[in-house]
Amino acid sequence: MRQSTRGQVDPFIVMDVMEAAARAESSGRHIIHMEVGQPGTAAPRGAREALARALEQPLGYTAALGLPRLRQGIAGLYRRWYGVDLDPARVVVTPGSSGAFILAFSALFDAGDRVAMGLPGYPSYRQILRAMSLEPVGIQTRPEDRYQPRPDELPDAEGLILASPGNPSGTVLRTDELQALTDSAWGRGMAVISDEIYHGLSYGERCHSALEVTDEVFVINSFSKYFSMTGWRVGWMVVPQSHLRTVERLAQNMFICPPHASQVAALAALDCIEETEENLKVYARNRQLMLEGLPRAGFTRIAPPEGAFYIYADVSDLTTDSLAFASEILEKAGVAVTPGLDFDPERGARTLRFSYARSTEDVTEGLRRLTEFMASR
Repeated sequence: MRQSTRGQVDPFIVMDVMEAAARAESSGRHIIHMEVGQPGTAAPRGAREALARALEQPLGYTAALGLPRLRQGIAGLYRRWYGVDLDPARVVVTPGSSGAFILAFSALFDAGDRVAMGLPGYPSYRQILRAMSLEPVGIQTRPEDRYQPRPDELPDAEGLILASPGNPSGTVLRTDELQALTDSAWGRGMAVISDEIYHGLSYGERCHSALEVTDEVFVINSFSKYFSMTGWRVGWMVVPQSHLRTVERLAQNMFICPPHASQVAALAALDCIEETEENLKVYARNRQLMLEGLPRAGFTRIAPPEGAFYIYADVSDLTTDSLAFASEILEKAGVAVTPGLDFDPERGARTLRFSYARSTEDVTEGLRRLTEFMASR
């Protein structure tokens, strides 16, 4: 049978690493997972209890844009976190942040349009764009710029994706940087999409939303990371009023609605402030262990992350083949890490990403194994 050209996207390498780790585990090995951004903490208790109660009643279709109470609750989060007075009508609940990206790209761009993003960056941006007959344009960022794009170096394109905190770097954009980047994009006729799915996970100054500097932006977030609800597949998007009906029509036809069960849990999760903040303390401890332990193990070229739960390491002094190096670490140390090729096709052969999203016990054991592995090379 025929296959489309646009369907020939690159693999999501971290998922291949997860599969290799699962095979090792099925053979009886104990693997430490530092490859994927999967929180080791459970979904908030309040979310789980709310869903348990809801299961006593029928769960069916909701409005395409999501439960009104959930949209109102998310708007309240913007008041609490950023001091932004957000109209709940502009909040679109989505099937994970991935569904939000599909809706945003469909609403903003036509086939053949170019969409720019900083590299290293989340790989699925590029692959979703390609699958939609759009052209991803990578911006080679610099360590001295904290792996974020410079406003004066934006390419000729119809769109720009910003990510703060970034994946894999964990670096955060300040309000003046958000203002400069969005101003520069508008001056070039570019639509702006701000990926903010790691908000809430910061270890110094709080994260800033692009909505603090402009309303003319698509903002994407998710319950996956800060709320520890990756498998629940519920995210959201804030869109300008001018695009709301377009997004609604697309959502009706593409997804009908987000999962009702997940929306019930997400609404309850918004009130679980004490529990989510306790989870943040776990990541903060893990981050400190990684910042101390990775250099001791021999991974010395790292950019201290300001948010999320990753450390991106330059390993060019150790290898020029991060894919093979990650495979060696998995085989010999029993630690799964992600090759940088996922995030930067040009320079990623000389980088690795380490996740510290799992338990502190796992992080401690993983660092011990990495130290022993590096000492034996």
